[in-house]
This record gives sequence, C-alpha cells and structure tokens, in this order.
Amino acid sequence: MSSSPNRTPAMGFIMAAVLIDMISIGLMVPVLPHIVGTFTHSNDEQTSAFLLVTMAFGVANFVGSPVLGALSDRFGRRPVLLIGFAGLALSFFVTAMATALWMLVVVRLFSGAMQANIAIANAYVADITAPEDRARRFGQLGAMFGIGFILGPFIGGRLGHYDVHWPFIAAGCMAVLNWCYGFFVLPESLPLERRTPFNWKKANPVSALRGLAALKGVGSLVVVIALSSLAQFMLHMTWVLYTKFKFGWGPLEVSNSLLAVGVVSVVSQGVLLKPLLARFSPQRLALVGMGSASLAYLGFGLASEGWMMYAVIAFNLLGGVAAAAVQSIISNAAGAHHQGQAMGAVSSLNSMTAVLAPVIGLTLLGWVSHLPASDPRMGLPFFTCAALQAVGLMLAYRFFHRQRAALQTA
Repeated sequence: MSSSPNRTPAMGFIMAAVLIDMISIGLMVPVLPHIVGTFTHSNDEQTSAFLLVTMAFGVANFVGSPVLGALSDRFGRRPVLLIGFAGLALSFFVTAMATALWMLVVVRLFSGAMQANIAIANAYVADITAPEDRARRFGQLGAMFGIGFILGPFIGGRLGHYDVHWPFIAAGCMAVLNWCYGFFVLPESLPLERRTPFNWKKANPVSALRGLAALKGVGSLVVVIALSSLAQFMLHMTWVLYTKFKFGWGPLEVSNSLLAVGVVSVVSQGVLLKPLLARFSPQRLALVGMGSASLAYLGFGLASEGWMMYAVIAFNLLGGVAAAAVQSIISNAAGAHHQGQAMGAVSSLNSMTAVLAPVIGLTLLGWVSHLPASDPRMGLPFFTCAALQAVGLMLAYRFFHRQRAALQTA
C-alpha cells in the first residue's frame, strides 16, 4: 500500500473515490433498520436494537478516527483510505450473512474503528488546495456525497424491496471496487516533506478535540459543529423508523426520499456554492445554512403527510452550504502539516455526536412511537433537532460577530 501510482494528485481522483465510497454506504441506509428488525418483534424492540447497533459504530469511530487521521499525517492519505475501503467491504459482507443481532453489533464496532474515509478525504482536498479555495473544494466534495446519496439509497431501496440482504452484498462489491481504484489509480496527496511523526498522545480522541478547540480562529465553533452534527445524526438515526411509524414507508419510499435529499445536496454544494462564495463570506453562508436547517427540522416534525417531507427537503436548499463553509474555516486554521489530525478530530467530534444521537433521538422516538401517526407529538425528535441547530446558530453568530469586531479594532 505504500507504493503510489506515478500520477499528480488532483481533485478528480478523490472525488471519484468519495463517490464510490458514498454509493456503497448509501446502499445500506434504507435497509439497515429493517435488517435489525428481522431480529426483533415490536417497534420498541426494533428501536432499542437499532440504538445498540448504531452506538457500536459511533463509539468505535470516536476512538479510531483521530488515530487514523494522525496515521495519515505520518504515512500518507492513500494507505489509510485503503484500510477504510477494506474494512467497509468486510463489514458489508458480514452484515449480509448475519444470523443474530450480536453479529451486527460486532461488525459495526469493527467498521467504526477501521473507517475514517470522510476525514481523510477532507485532508486530501486540503493537501492539494490553496486556503482561499477550500470552501469551494469542500463544496465539490459535498456534491459527491450528494450524488452518492442519490445513487446509493436509490439502488439500495429497490434491492431491499425484494430482499434486505441484497443491498449489503452490492455495497461490499462497491467497497472492493473502491479498494482496487485506490490501489491502482489513486495517487498520494501528502508529500514526504509535509509528513509529521505519529504521536499517541495527540491521536487519542480527547487530546484531538482539545487540539481542535485550541486552533486559532476556531474557538467556540467546536461547540457549533457538535450541535449541528448532533442534530444531523439524530435526523439520520430516526429517519427510517420515523417515516415507517408516521407514514408507513418501507425501503422503497425511504430510498425515494433520500434521492430527493441527494439532488438538493448536489444542487446546493455543486452548483450554488461557487457563485455564493463569490458574493458572500464563508461565515455568512454558515449562518444562512444553519438557519435554513433549523427551519427544516421544524418542518419535518410538523409534516402530517408524506409529500410534505419532500417540500421541506426542497425548502432546505441552502442547508448544505453550512458544512462546507465551516469545514473551510477549520481547515485554514489547521495549517499544512496537520490537516489529517484536524480532520480526524472533526471526524472524532462527529463520531462522539454519533454516539449521543441514537441515544437521544431513538429514545425520544421510543417515547412517542406508541402514539397515533396523526399525533403532532410524533415529531418530538425533529423538534429537538431544530432547537439544537438554533442554539448552534446563535453561538456561531456571536462568535463571528466578536471575531469581526476584534479584526476591526486591530
């Protein structure tokens, strides 16, 4: 894995790798709660079992992400990406063959520990991009996430409509394909002179988060990222079961809704972000995006018909620009020699919220899952997401306002 193809690293290479990666992950999204449901006998049992499975991944990823990020600063991005692709492939195949709930828990632990693909991809982009262009490049990477979430859930929902195991077999094959692409095609982005020694003290998740908070120009944005990430993961963790309980959706209907989310994400980050950055600062776009997301969460909770969910998805067109804007601010603060560590810390922060999200979101959903579908209280998880995002918006506004005032004073 240490030998790299004799190619100049470019945006197109990592975009292709991320696209294949997100398609493979997207394949399982509409069906994972349903495959968990094959080992349970009621809504309450299914919610609790899905909580256990998702927590296993989050805990392992929280510990593993900063380690893999620091390893990528030492040995390069490409070897760590190959480890992630291999771990994904194995986890998908084992999930397809699982015959008991404990097997799903074990394989999600393994997958979480081995996977830091998104963090390493962000570090790859930072390696090859000037600081002033990073917001736009992160937006392009976000567009690849969107396309992956168009194709992956769309295919996974249709395969899962016939058999909930088929999407995992297909996802495993896609992950193997991505490993082959990474081994034979993907060039290394981090030159030898910019690599840094591995340090276990800095690689543990607590130290990584402290280092992230200490970055100049980031400050309380760490809390903003945590709140936004928690709200987003709560949405992800509850979407499939919520729409099943509320509207009677199955894998096919869920895949159609995620198709809409992917289309909006591609338009937002792949088409609109560049002209928006030409007129507005990343800070302003972050605020607008967080405001849009807060209203969208409220809309999801209030929707009384399935078609209303699509209307809210379309309304939240600018919600996707916030993540790319904040990502560029953090990347610019990290410096050229510590992109892997910084992006690993962000990934670890996201993983920490991914541990909390199912606990909070699925617990809230469990409280209201017995209610009639027409009861407005069914939207409790999404109302909580809206409140979290609103608090993050206020903190970000205050941070950017103080930062601007300090620059004017200076």
